[in-house]
Amino acid sequence: MQYKLETEIGKAEVLIEAIPYIRRFAGSIVVVKYGGSAMIDEKLKKSVIQDIAMMKYIGLKPVVVHGGGKEITSLLDRLGKKSEFLDGLRVTDEETAKVAEMVLSGSIGKALVDELESVGISSVGISGKDGRMLLCSKKLDEKGRDLGFVGQIDTVDTSLLDTLLANNFVPVISPVGVDMQGNTYNINADYAASAIAGSLSAQKLIFLTDVEGILRDKDDPSTILRTLSREQALSFLADGTIKGGMIPKVQCCLDGLDKGVQSVHVLDGRLPHTILLEIFTAKGVGTMVTKEERT
Repeated sequence: MQYKLETEIGKAEVLIEAIPYIRRFAGSIVVVKYGGSAMIDEKLKKSVIQDIAMMKYIGLKPVVVHGGGKEITSLLDRLGKKSEFLDGLRVTDEETAKVAEMVLSGSIGKALVDELESVGISSVGISGKDGRMLLCSKKLDEKGRDLGFVGQIDTVDTSLLDTLLANNFVPVISPVGVDMQGNTYNINADYAASAIAGSLSAQKLIFLTDVEGILRDKDDPSTILRTLSREQALSFLADGTIKGGMIPKVQCCLDGLDKGVQSVHVLDGRLPHTILLEIFTAKGVGTMVTKEERT
């Protein structure tokens, strides 16, 4: 009996610890870029959905931007179409763009909506084409190579998102955009999340990844940086401390800050309830990137 009582008291203490954060962030927009293992493992997927639901129930305004690269590749393989990448970016011809849209806006987006609805959260699945939210132009890679129908976001029109949020819906956004001529473009989900968060003046932008956070040494989890200022991030990029696949993630963090997001968080989506632990506890579990250095 004593052990059970101590356990219940521990639960109450966790809730009490969250009070100042709930008070501070109530009414704030939080954009979650959902991807990696958390989209594949069923237990992790349930955990993320519960975290989003909890945010909504305690007064935050979550917006979900999801990826789906592995699912796109899987369907292309089944169709007998080989995937080609240049420096990590998918070369996207017209057929591949149609497949990407079908997977992202169809199966993945609607499945996430169903999951949220199952826990009582009203949600709507949309893409960047709806309301011409994500207006794009053709993106070239860093070497000037043509990637096909890969989009670079030029403008974000938040009119549709503002309407959904004002009417108590959680938007679930697939990173598919359109140009002035009506051509469909596949967009990197990280960059889409960053652009959307900035345009919404979000309090927080959260990236769910398959790493612990931003590391000084990519092979040593103990070197995780719990906080990182914009100035520090730029320095680490310049001296090579941040390298490899973490470079575009950090660039997206900086882009979000530059566009007006208050803080950007890189979290390990392989851990259950990582979103709640980061936002509503004093220590957090990932890396928080801010404009100014935190002491």
